[in-house]
Amino acid sequence: MAGAAIFDVDGTLTDTNHLHVVAWWEAFRQAGHIVPMPDIHRAVGLGSGDLIERLLGPDRDPGQDAAISSAHTVLYATYFDRLPPFRGAGDLLRTLAARGWQVVLATSASGAELDALRRAVNADDAIRATASSDDVDRGKPSPEPVELACRLAGVSAERAVFVGDTVWDMEAADRAGVTAVALLSGGIPRADLQGSGAEAVYLDAADLLARLDESPFGSGSG
Repeated sequence: MAGAAIFDVDGTLTDTNHLHVVAWWEAFRQAGHIVPMPDIHRAVGLGSGDLIERLLGPDRDPGQDAAISSAHTVLYATYFDRLPPFRGAGDLLRTLAARGWQVVLATSASGAELDALRRAVNADDAIRATASSDDVDRGKPSPEPVELACRLAGVSAERAVFVGDTVWDMEAADRAGVTAVALLSGGIPRADLQGSGAEAVYLDAADLLARLDESPFGSGSG
């Protein structure tokens, strides 16, 4: 019997990580901070508060945090009508659902941003539930989003597989006791993902779909 197929969205199902990088870079610039884009890229996947603290440090003026986060939200929203899904993303979710997996999204996105991402993926018929940043106290790498996704799917951690693209995704899955699958589509090196707990690594959603039977989602998994 299949279990829970839990998916991150940005960088995993949608080609949006670098859009976030640009939006965060401009948000920081508007607040008087020049933050290198490679540093921002490595922080994408964290919740806004954790991302800002990681990039500006604990000695920053925390009074700027809300304005920086709001600026990022406004800047990123300009892309909402054209967010690009990765090839095979929707087909992957539908195939897993057809095989009996409970598909759940676990993402730091919420509200209008999450709605835009789901429109881009265009597989709502396959998605059972979503664990968004509105639903947890701490985002990834805390295990809380993954643990909530398991509860929403009604399965134990041993019967779940989490697919993501960042080290934060892999760490969250590992801490939750869930099998971690990494995609290289977010731009994070294979070695970093494996070092953070990835048990299998694929190029992108389409590659995982093409190799599904030999993946942790294959026969006998879940």
